Amino acid sequence: MSSKTAKIGLFGIGLDTYWPQFPTLKSRLEGYLSEIEQKISTFHPAVVNVGLIDTADKAFEAGHHFRQQEVDIIFLYVATYALSSTVFPVVRQAKVPVIILNLAPASKIDYDAFNRMGDRTQMTGEWLAYCSACPVPEIANLFNRTGIAFHQITGILYEEKCWSEVREWVEAAKVAHMMFHNRLGCMGHYYSGMLDIYSDLTQQYAYFGGHIEIIEVDELTAIRKEVQISEIAERVSDFYTCFDVQADCSQKELERAARTSVALDKIVNKYRLGSMAYYYKGVGTDNADTMSSIILGTSLLTARGIPVAGEYEIKNAQAMKILDSFGAGGSFTEYYAMDFDDDVVLMGHDGPGHISIAQGKTKVRPLYVYHGKVGKGLSVEMSVKNGPVTLLAVVQRRSGELSFLVAQAESVPGPILEIGNTNSRYRFSIGARNFMTNWNVHGPAHHCAVAVGHIASKIEKLGHLLGIETVVIC
Repeated sequence: MSSKTAKIGLFGIGLDTYWPQFPTLKSRLEGYLSEIEQKISTFHPAVVNVGLIDTADKAFEAGHHFRQQEVDIIFLYVATYALSSTVFPVVRQAKVPVIILNLAPASKIDYDAFNRMGDRTQMTGEWLAYCSACPVPEIANLFNRTGIAFHQITGILYEEKCWSEVREWVEAAKVAHMMFHNRLGCMGHYYSGMLDIYSDLTQQYAYFGGHIEIIEVDELTAIRKEVQISEIAERVSDFYTCFDVQADCSQKELERAARTSVALDKIVNKYRLGSMAYYYKGVGTDNADTMSSIILGTSLLTARGIPVAGEYEIKNAQAMKILDSFGAGGSFTEYYAMDFDDDVVLMGHDGPGHISIAQGKTKVRPLYVYHGKVGKGLSVEMSVKNGPVTLLAVVQRRSGELSFLVAQAESVPGPILEIGNTNSRYRFSIGARNFMTNWNVHGPAHHCAVAVGHIASKIEKLGHLLGIETVVIC
């Protein structure tokens, strides 16, 4: 929806009264701030650094600049003691979350060398380069009393642990930016009777921003009728490249799926969609032919960063987009069964899968019935890559608020159900029984999204940026 990239705001603070008293202090602190900018730029180059702010006038100018540049998040480097009045105008005008960098230049002051300096003025200047912790309570008090969201990273300027935290905050800010500019397509209608999946679209706008486009299945069908034979042949060739097409898949079904896949690409391009949710239960119409041949095309879209959720599960389309925006995938899933002997939960779903996070090449199989749905056609069968995974559900609570529900697990090898669906075996640190109980008590829908890697801490940071409470089960 937007060609803009997320922008990271950065400024340091100091007190102008100090500079004539301690001549080398300002340049030293500006050097530290420059190092922070360079470090952040190594993993996200769009950094807006307004420098060391030491007066209220400069604070107002910095706030205006941040607002003009539309920064998504601000890192406030507390270089030394500074007045909170030099902080408030900056962040008040920018109106974005603030991360306080309470980073000392070293793990401790060299007390012996410090006390041998002799000149107490020089000693005080040296101490002031280490006193970043001093004004943090003052700043926190200000932020709490004025309703400004903030978070803290406390540690050492050159400590990798601190930079891992900074990196995760930047990644979360980038995902929040992506969600704000995302265009979600909703095509068809809800699966009748699945009360847990019904969503308030305005509520989705309130939390994530973006744009929601309501799309008629008839439009996809109309586009599908205009697809050329050459386009179909090329897409069938793509299927053989991207999938492990099983021998019992007929040429007719492959061509039917290819026609729909090409049409999907066209409608995605028309509306500039970044994600989609769909479902349709019509029988015996051109639309039924379209929707029963949609799985391969939606799987290809999902693999290239346009996640598609079946059963019109809008909340889960959002969860899938979040995970994919973190670069971790995001495949549609639900409980399939429990294996108490191996202490794992089998999870998967019919419809599209995220083939980029599959263990091996995703199989394409013909299904002669879509369980619980009309029609028949080709489907995909895959397991998520063995190794660490993260589950994410966007939960709608009784109060109407949204929350994130997260669990980390391991995708483990073993037998799966070879029924032409996505299907994986997940082992949880708290055990299958406890996971099931603890997950369900929070009232999620029966769908969730799964990604590779353990990224719960990143999702928690995203929740903070979006004002969404995050519950981590394990």
